[in-house]
Amino acid sequence: MSEKILAFWNNHYTGIIGLGRDVIAALIIIAAGRLLTRAALKVVSRAAASALYIDETITSLLRLIIRYGILIICIIMILNTFGINTASLLAVLGAAGIAVGLALKDTLGNIAAGIILLFLRSYRKGDYIEFGSYSGTVKEISLFITILETPDGIYVSAPNSSIWGTVLKNYTRNGRRRMDLSVGISYSDSIDTAFRVMREIAAAESRFMKDPAPQVLVQSLGDSSVNILLRAWAGTDVYWPIYWDQMKNIKEKFDGAGLHIPFPQRDLHVYTEKAT
Repeated sequence: MSEKILAFWNNHYTGIIGLGRDVIAALIIIAAGRLLTRAALKVVSRAAASALYIDETITSLLRLIIRYGILIICIIMILNTFGINTASLLAVLGAAGIAVGLALKDTLGNIAAGIILLFLRSYRKGDYIEFGSYSGTVKEISLFITILETPDGIYVSAPNSSIWGTVLKNYTRNGRRRMDLSVGISYSDSIDTAFRVMREIAAAESRFMKDPAPQVLVQSLGDSSVNILLRAWAGTDVYWPIYWDQMKNIKEKFDGAGLHIPFPQRDLHVYTEKAT
């Protein structure tokens, strides 16, 4: 038996040593790939936990790309180590990728749009956005879809490509919004009195921003009223509470100051012709 093993070794020792060398090289590649993956994932985790804001979906995407990217590179290196021609394999995989891409072009379009939206950070979770005929608060952002909740509690699932391909309004992004409170007074009322009441309302509302300062203007001369405008800035988190409170407050203050909010009216002129 020992003679057979010795004879086998003498005939094939060169190949066995080469195979052992290749196996050791493959193990080294696997170990290096694992270490590199762990180091890269730690960098991503530290960046996500740092002062720089990185969306959780972006973090998950980066981890996925790092993990599978390093795995693919390690597999190609191991195949090359064992003398396998990877050029033809890559060509086959490339052709298969093109076929899959053509079959799933709409899905891949949503993924591409999702990646762009995530990296550009056009909106984040919790922002109130509007695109096309839809608007609502962002509840979830994924590679395929964005989930919204409308003010009346309706669930909206929008493909990312439909958001990327339209004009998008983000009402939360800047942290403040201008509020226009308009009310009409009778042509017989005093504009100066209306201005005084509006300025008192602006001064008493502590939630209005001081810079830019609130403005009181004559917005327009309507058919039945002189329209007075209070223009002020407020934080997006208190915009609607202020709006509803002040609409009620304006009505009460104008009534107290003797100002009238007129109903639409028309002058009717009747002409009669004398019989000849």
